[in-house]
Amino acid sequence: MAAFAPLYTLHVWAALIWVGGMFFAWLVLRPAVVTALEGPARLKLWAEVFRRFFLWVWLAVLILPISGIGMIQISFSGFETAPRYVQVMMGLYLVMVALFIRITTLQLPTFNQAVQAEDWQAGAASLAQIRRLVGINLIIGFVVVAVAAARPPF
Repeated sequence: MAAFAPLYTLHVWAALIWVGGMFFAWLVLRPAVVTALEGPARLKLWAEVFRRFFLWVWLAVLILPISGIGMIQISFSGFETAPRYVQVMMGLYLVMVALFIRITTLQLPTFNQAVQAEDWQAGAASLAQIRRLVGINLIIGFVVVAVAAARPPF
């Protein structure tokens, strides 16, 4: 069990960074930015926020399955004996990663191009799409955290 603690700690940190970062961006930073900055400055700020935050999300995307698989091997000797709640968390993780990849490969390049070109209308439209997907991912992240905390006997 000594090996479990560091894996669990890394796992919780990675989830905290990803889900907590989305919570902060959606419910704290966004309203403050809307109040304090005009459109162009707002979009430039978001470009910098995404550049920095998404590096941390990529790190979380890598750490979560590595630490999760390690914990599964230590606790349950494999996927087939893992409880259903663990399998649910793994499935929701895949959905979250798919949405994140969609953001980073489709929406983010469009957003960055619009900001670089100073096409503020296109940038705002692209930001709205990113915000929507981040909101969906935030909700899924809350569900994953609730499942992890409750460990329901599905």
